[in-house]
Amino acid sequence: MSTGNLKKIEVVQMEIPEGANIIIGQSHFIKTIEDLYEALVTSSPDIKFGIAFAEASGKRLIRYDGNDEELVKVAIENCRRIGAGHIFVILIRNAWPINVLNAIKSVQEVVRILAATANPLQVIVAETDQGRGVIGVVDGFIPLGVETEEDIKERKEFLRKIGYKR
Repeated sequence: MSTGNLKKIEVVQMEIPEGANIIIGQSHFIKTIEDLYEALVTSSPDIKFGIAFAEASGKRLIRYDGNDEELVKVAIENCRRIGAGHIFVILIRNAWPINVLNAIKSVQEVVRILAATANPLQVIVAETDQGRGVIGVVDGFIPLGVETEEDIKERKEFLRKIGYKR
């Protein structure tokens, strides 16, 4: 029986291909990969994606799927580097996380979403005698200040420019 002793804490840098966003979450069942595929492919007609999911028991394989070979390959590698059971990694192009997050959250097996970003992303992983688990993530960089009136104006204009506000 495992004693649960902490062996190490590691920071794992995620690879995010140019023009892609990454979504990392936790799930709990082998059918996760197929259900996430369906959630993504039906969310947007132009979406390109790769998914990897690490099993936590049985064969303990990294299961994968997707419709873009490069994104699938990078999702598998990111999942392998995290090395924690029941973690999934999704990489998307031609869509934003906002377009798919509700669909992902509605997948019955999904326990939580840890990150959804295009920023540089680090995953903080703890390793015990039993295995590895994700403690949290570092998404992007430290804030440099508080927005000014000009920054507010730019933010609002940007959201309207990309069609998310009228």
